[in-house]
Amino acid sequence: MRLFVGLPLPEDLRQRLAGLGAGLPGARWVASDNLHVTLRFIGDVDDGQAEDIDAALATIRAPAFGVTVGGVGCFDRGGKVHTVWAGVEAGVAISHLYEKVESAVVRTGFAPEGRKFKAHITLARLRGTPAHRVGDYIQTRQGFPGGSFVAERFTLFRSHLGHAGAHYEALVDYPLDAMA
Repeated sequence: MRLFVGLPLPEDLRQRLAGLGAGLPGARWVASDNLHVTLRFIGDVDDGQAEDIDAALATIRAPAFGVTVGGVGCFDRGGKVHTVWAGVEAGVAISHLYEKVESAVVRTGFAPEGRKFKAHITLARLRGTPAHRVGDYIQTRQGFPGGSFVAERFTLFRSHLGHAGAHYEALVDYPLDAMA
């Protein structure tokens, strides 16, 4: 099974973000039910590894924290844009949670993440989209006011790959401590 750890989003925010899903040729838009903030992609695991990951994640203690979503941007590789995302602001709290999740996953025998963590919500994956179209899209949506929510839990998700794209299934929720 293919696993990752993320922050689930409230329904109203997912619907607002889904409204951004148009205007780019070659874009594969993420379904609103699949929108989330990825904390750690794990990949393919067997049942025993999944149990070990669950046990390690269950030991994490961290406070709940506020998250603000707004604006859009993109990731590129070699000058080619491959992902359009919505921005996520959560201060140091989200970085601390990421570090705890990363440490838990590494303790179960997985290699450390090779990329620097950047909190975001993937909106679309691009293939062959002209750079000027991406630039126009981002410029016209830069002030997008996504909204705020309190992250009260993080989740171990399973990714089911199919012809119509991926579908994400929440396997286990791990509560964050209530905000003081």
